[in-house]
Amino acid sequence: MPQTESSLFYQLYFQPPGVAEAELERDPRNTIRRSLFSGSGDALRPLESMVPRSGGFLTSTTEPESLPSWLTEADVGFYAAEFARSGFRGGLNWYRNIDRNWELMAPFAGLPVTVRALYMAGDRDIVVHFKGAEQLIANLKQFVPNLKRTIMLEGCGHWTQQERPAEVNAALIEFLKELD
Repeated sequence: MPQTESSLFYQLYFQPPGVAEAELERDPRNTIRRSLFSGSGDALRPLESMVPRSGGFLTSTTEPESLPSWLTEADVGFYAAEFARSGFRGGLNWYRNIDRNWELMAPFAGLPVTVRALYMAGDRDIVVHFKGAEQLIANLKQFVPNLKRTIMLEGCGHWTQQERPAEVNAALIEFLKELD
């Protein structure tokens, strides 16, 4: 994703220790509500992959008027309390370790995934709209020769199993039955 003078790719925003933590930990309940809603298929405006240099990550999210049916205030309260206790650093460190993960996985570059597999994602997930993702998904069988099925859940966002638990469970059960 190209950076501009006014914005940068969200993964780059998460790199400097302390910056994203300060923003996200200011109000964990607000962070959780906005992040979960904005990454979902219920958001009218899709989550942006670019973060404004002035304002931060949450400026590209939406404050929901009400929570979607798959997310309760009790859920938000639980997650907010846990992040208030532990902070967001652990999750953000995943992004800070991306280069190291690539280095560690280098011996496996180009090797196919040979186990039987099922691919499922929401058609409103920001990740499936990254540049090149459409071609990658269309050609997934080249890299995963035992891919049994690709399922794109219409109207679903990033939180696939929370947003569509019945469909995810049904697809997983069907896939597991085929493994006999």
